[in-house]
Order: sequence, then structure tokens, then C-alpha cells
Amino acid sequence: MNQNHQESSEDREIRNWKIKLIGAWALTIPLAIFMYSAKFGFFMLDEKIMTLILLILAFPVIFIFGFGTIKSGLKGFTSFYFNMDSLIMLGTLIAYLTGILSFFISVQDYSGISSMIMAFFITGKYIETKAKGRASQEIRKLLELGAKKARILKNGQEIEIPIEEVKLGDVLIVKPGEKIPTDGIVIKGASSVDESMITGESIPVDKGLRSNVIGATINQDGVLYIKTTKIGSDTFLAHIIELIEEAQVTKVPIQKMADKITGIFVPVILVLALITFVNWWFFTGDLSRAFGIGVAVLVIACPCSLGLATPTALMVGSGMGARKGILIRKGEAIQTMKEVRIIMFDKTGTITKGKPELKKIYSKNEKHFLELLASMEKNSEHPISKAVIEKVNLKKYLAVKNFKIIRGKGLEGEINRKKIIIGHERLMKEKNIKFKEFEEKIKEFQKEGLTTSILAENKKVIGIFGVADDVKEDSIAAINYLNRSGYKTVMITGDNEITANAIAKRVGITQVIAHVLPEDKANKVKEMQRQAMVCFVGDGINDAPALKQANVGIAMGTGTDIAIEAGDIVLANGSLRGVVASINLSKATFSKIKQNLFWAFAYNIVMIPLAVAGVIHPVLAEIAMAASSVTVVTNANLLRRKRI
Repeated sequence: MNQNHQESSEDREIRNWKIKLIGAWALTIPLAIFMYSAKFGFFMLDEKIMTLILLILAFPVIFIFGFGTIKSGLKGFTSFYFNMDSLIMLGTLIAYLTGILSFFISVQDYSGISSMIMAFFITGKYIETKAKGRASQEIRKLLELGAKKARILKNGQEIEIPIEEVKLGDVLIVKPGEKIPTDGIVIKGASSVDESMITGESIPVDKGLRSNVIGATINQDGVLYIKTTKIGSDTFLAHIIELIEEAQVTKVPIQKMADKITGIFVPVILVLALITFVNWWFFTGDLSRAFGIGVAVLVIACPCSLGLATPTALMVGSGMGARKGILIRKGEAIQTMKEVRIIMFDKTGTITKGKPELKKIYSKNEKHFLELLASMEKNSEHPISKAVIEKVNLKKYLAVKNFKIIRGKGLEGEINRKKIIIGHERLMKEKNIKFKEFEEKIKEFQKEGLTTSILAENKKVIGIFGVADDVKEDSIAAINYLNRSGYKTVMITGDNEITANAIAKRVGITQVIAHVLPEDKANKVKEMQRQAMVCFVGDGINDAPALKQANVGIAMGTGTDIAIEAGDIVLANGSLRGVVASINLSKATFSKIKQNLFWAFAYNIVMIPLAVAGVIHPVLAEIAMAASSVTVVTNANLLRRKRI
């Protein structure tokens, strides 16, 4: 993992600006005292000697402590891609050069002012860096969550080792009150685990045999023996940190627009400063005053606040989301989410718990039916198959030959030389298998919200079974909130319409799209996009294309890695309340971005004409410019007060 490097580089940047700040003011304060003492007549000194002293004191401030800014600003003139440093570089260099020119022509010396401009600029950058460091402190907090040591079972002995030495397959022993060192699966013991730092949920989660656990979560009341399944950069915590870092460097569309404006704005200001200088010199004949006003225009127009408006708000927003278990993978989702009007949900694992149970069977020969059913399902990894195996629990399974999974439809195979087919009604129709005598029972199962499948032996139906996947406790509340907020809610499922409608009615979904094959989900999203912008919420491998196709894809963190990678936003706790919180977070963050851009533009609209009019001194211009940047960063940090 490279997070430690990331942390130290951030701290190093703050420290570097602090050194520059101290160095710049250590020279600028004596320079200012010396300059203004002489101006107010506290001591008499030859003007040329005084200018030479000012040039000497200002030189390190501009060309040593301000070297990075000067270098960055000069790049803009060589590449014709101007940035905010271009204006500061030009303003300070011109002001400094007036001191040198004063030896040869009659012009006021602004060399001391140049030092003050750079010192104020460095002060502003230090405050910005500190504020931005605070905005991304959630990453550092997450890094600190990880356990530093682990207790492992080796040759029957408990030994404590550094977390870096833990290997895949190691058995960890975690006692009550201790952090779980890394991701794994419980192989012995039972306990409840506080997962709030990962999921945002305060209620501890019960863990028992074969339960998955996440590194950095806290074991509550029992001893757990955990087999390590993920270490280092593969762990869930490391993945979360990676997602947050991705979000904080991505650009939302409005930021791209602001960058384009900055690219045009800087050369326009350069031209405006030149015109202002020429006009003041031409109409007043005062070269010194013309220089001073030209420098003030350059300095006050530096678009630092414009460049900070979006990134700072996005950093704060993504950090807030991380604390609530909402991981923003792609910054553009922040802007797009506010345009979404339709929210589509995958059913299994999204609205429902994703763990089906065998609820009902109907057959004239129940024992024979269950033997065939369990023996067939034993060969499949499908959740329904697992539910059947768990419930039936045969002591001896029948041999299955020519087993085949019919994708999205059912199973096919041979038992005792008889062809067995298991699937829904559509598959039976495709195979020309009649099931008229079971139709009433099928409808009865479906009305109860059971996903109903049929088992046929040599083209004769011998029974049906119904599986139910219970709705998540908070799905109803979340979907009702979305309906009240004016969103159209749609459920998409491979289930039949009767079963799908039963679940939809229970949770309050307004539209159902049933009988959808996995590969067709993305097409259904595309169809919905003709009506309005769509957010798709899913958790499985088969949801990945739909998550990509949607304007915003929200993946359940409890789902597959492929689904998580396809999502723009990931909900760590797998709760639909996170969809509501994601919408609220997106709206709050984008609102801050708009506020920041407004203040950045408003500042320039008010201050630039004042500078052109000669009202503002170059030093005051730099103070005002630094203040505008700090205002924008502070406003972004106020986002933390929002309740999502």
C-alpha cells in the first residue's frame, strides 16, 4: 500500500509552505519596517542605497522562497497555457524590476512591495494547504483505523506479529475489544462486531461460523478465530482509501468549465493589465503610478479562488461520505446525481437480503421430488441452489450426468437415465413441457411473493418449489422517501411479474420490469434513459453493464468486486438508506461548489474594476486575493455541518 507515502507527502507539502512562510516574513517584516520608516522620515538615507537594500532583502523572498511560483508562472509563457501563478509571477517581477529601473530612469521603486506581494501570496498558499489537508483528513483517519499488530495461531501457539507479516491463510485470534487485523472468514467462535467505521451503521453485526469480517472493525464480546483471506492493498479498508483518493482527484464537469474559463481569463487579464498600464502612463504621464496600477491588476486578478472552488468542496464531500459508508469513486457523479429523476433497483441483494430461503414445495411424491431437486441443485453455485441444499440437507445425493446450467433460466441434467429440467414457466414452454395441473399452485406461490420454479422428469412435471428472499429492513423506508421526493422508482428482475409485483408492492416500488435476462439489464436502463436521467443500484456481476450504462451507478459494497468497480458510488454497508444519503450528499456538495464559484467570480467582478481605476494598492490587492482563496476553502469546509 502506498498510503503512508501519500500521508507523508501531504504533511511535507504543508511543512514546505510553512518554511517558505517563515522565511518570507523573516525578511519581509524588516524590509517593510525599514521601507516605511524611511518614507515617514525616521532616518535619512540616500535613495539609491535604500533601493539597493530593498532589492537585496526582496531577492530571497521572490527568487528562493517564491521560486516555485515564479517557475510555474514562467511555464505558462513558454507553453501558452497560463495559470494563476502566471499573474503573481508577472506582478512580482515587474514590481521588483522597478527597483532596478529606478537606477536608470525616473520611476518609483516597488521592489519592497514585490516582497510583500510574494509574502502574502505564500501566506495564502500555506493557509489553503492546511485547509485542504483538513479536508482530506478522513483518509488519514482511515489509515489510523488499521490494526498495527496481529495475534496468530502457529503450531498450536498464540504469537503476536506486526500486521505487515500476516500472510494469506493465517489463523488470527481476536479477543473482545480488539481490532480485527485484516479481512477474513470466521472458522471458530461467535461474537458481534462493530463495523461502524466502515459502514456508518452503529449497530454491531453478529458473526458466526463462515461469516466474513473486515479488517479494522472491532470485536465486541466473543473470541473469534479468523482465517485471513485478504492482506495489504487487497483489503476492504485499503480499497475504500483508494476509492476516496480517486474521487478527490477527479474533476466534475463544472470544474472542467472553470478550468477552461481560467485558461481564457489569465491571458485576458494580462492584456487588460497592459492596456491599464499604457492608458495610465499615456493620460497621466506618471510612469511610476502606471506601473503600480498595472501590478495591482495582475495581482488581484489571480484566479486562485476559482481554481480552489471545486476541488476543496469535492474533497470535503467525499470525506464526509466515507464516514457514512458512501464512497464516491467518480467526482462527476456529484454533479450528475442532481439531474437524476429515475432510480432503478436490481431486486436480489439490493432491495432484498440476497440470501433466499426455500419456503414451500408442492409435489405428490415429496421424497422423490426432494431427492431429484437437491441432487440437481448440488451442482450449481446459484443462491437458490444453496438455499435448497441448506433446507433439504440430503444424506446421500443421486449421481447427475450431463449437467448444464441454462443461463438465467434453470438447470438441466440426467439422473438414473432420466432427463431432469428445473426452471421457470418460460423454460418449460421452450422445452414443450406441460404444467397445466400445477398452474393454480404456481399462481398461489407467486402471489405470496415466492420465486417459483418447476421440476420436470422426462418432460413430466412432478412438483414445484417456492423460494423467498426477504426484503432488507430499511428498503421500505428508503424507497418511500425517494417516492415522496419525486423520484420514479423502478425494480428490475429476472423473476416473473406476479412475484416481482408482490415484492414491489411491499416496498413501494412504482414500476416493475420482470422477466429480464442478466444481459438485457443494460438495454432496459437505456430505454429508461429516453425518459430521464437514470441512477441504477445493483450488487452483482450481472449488474455491472447496467451500472456502467446508467448516468449514475450505485454499487452495494456487500456485492461483487466487478459491480463495485463498475459503480460511480459505492455503499459500504449495502443499505438502501445509502442511496438517499448519496443523493443528499451530492446535492449538498454541488451546492457548495456553486457557492464557491459564485464567490470566486463575484470577487473578480468587484475587485478588478477597482484595481483598473487605481483605487487599490498592490499590497492591498494581494491581501484581498489571498483572503478570497481562504474564504472559498473555509466555505467548502462548512459542508461538514450538513446532515445527510
